[in-house]
Amino acid sequence: MLGLQFETETSWAEIAKDNLEQILTDHAFLEQKAASNAVSVIINYSEETELVKEMSNIAIEEMQHFKMVHLLMVKRGMILGREQKNDYAIRLQKFFHKTKDRTNALVQRLLVAALIEARSCERFKVFSENMEDEELSKFYNNLMISEANHYTIFLKFAREYQDREIVDKKWNDLVAFEAAMMKERGNSARIHG
Repeated sequence: MLGLQFETETSWAEIAKDNLEQILTDHAFLEQKAASNAVSVIINYSEETELVKEMSNIAIEEMQHFKMVHLLMVKRGMILGREQKNDYAIRLQKFFHKTKDRTNALVQRLLVAALIEARSCERFKVFSENMEDEELSKFYNNLMISEANHYTIFLKFAREYQDREIVDKKWNDLVAFEAAMMKERGNSARIHG
């Protein structure tokens, strides 16, 4: 369904469980960054009415997720740590060459966002299925569904702004790049680590 070419090993879930405060901090800031990305798309492509509507919904939902993660941390006596650079997203953003073509830039941005959502969805699934903590298992299962929805929205819009064949080629190339990158990961308590 997600089209990913690399599956996360369950050993990553063990690392995440052993460093719960770190993984929750990382997750909280990823939700905030996802909301910021949606707002940035609105600002930069304000003339695209349907896109603005969907990005507004996503921005609100991502901030709700941030709040949910933070409240879960507070409930468990944890403190939101400091934000750390997300080298995963940075590397994905650098995959595409910079372009002055607004439509092409938008499609590239939507594809990167779709892939980040797809990988988050996959990681949340692995985490929820390998969690003895019923509250966290249910929490991540519910978020997994939301991430899958965001993935489909970003990919759908990318395909609306450019020829489907061109977009699918870009998508497949990006997914292959990400799969190679993910083979080096899975050893840190970060959602994309």
